[in-house]
Amino acid sequence: MLVLALDTATPTLVAGVARRTGGDAEVLAERAVPSGNRHAELLVPAVREALAAAGVALADVGAVVAGLGPGPFTGLRVGVVTAAALADARGIPAVGVCSLDAVGSGARTVVTDARRREVYWAAYDATGARVEGPGVVRPEEARLTGPLVGDPRFADRLGAPVEPAGVTTAGLLRAAAALLDDPSAAGPLVPLYLRRPDAVPPTSFKPVTTS
Repeated sequence: MLVLALDTATPTLVAGVARRTGGDAEVLAERAVPSGNRHAELLVPAVREALAAAGVALADVGAVVAGLGPGPFTGLRVGVVTAAALADARGIPAVGVCSLDAVGSGARTVVTDARRREVYWAAYDATGARVEGPGVVRPEEARLTGPLVGDPRFADRLGAPVEPAGVTTAGLLRAAAALLDDPSAAGPLVPLYLRRPDAVPPTSFKPVTTS
């Protein structure tokens, strides 16, 4: 089965195509695009490029895997809505996974940029199973055990080295393996938000006209 994998939880969006046979996955093509806040502009072209590089069409895809975050509100909505729309158009399963599960492998603690001078984090045992998190914390207040992987820019504030690592197509498929085996067990694609949005509705309104 061909699987399309998408993630927009970090400043680098990922779109990849893999062939899954049994429990094994072979990545055929991947696009990792530095996107900042331009996920909506760059995701669909990245999907098209990944499909073209893999030499397949969307009609050949049998399932979609989406990273659900944690991540920025707008970025996550772009990825989740795109994954759901593509799966619905094709009538194929769409399964979601925690994006941190797709960063690195084995025993580790993953840290990614949460903005507001904070990090998202999750800890994993030697089998790769998540044992703590996901959470969000200021690096100076974190008590995270190594090895740390993810965004190395936070090494100084965490007081420990951080091995560079990001979300990958292989990681997304690994995290989604059980759900791809039994898509009926997957719930709806719901973005994983760990805090309230920056934007808030106004509490007062100024008149735009005067009599």
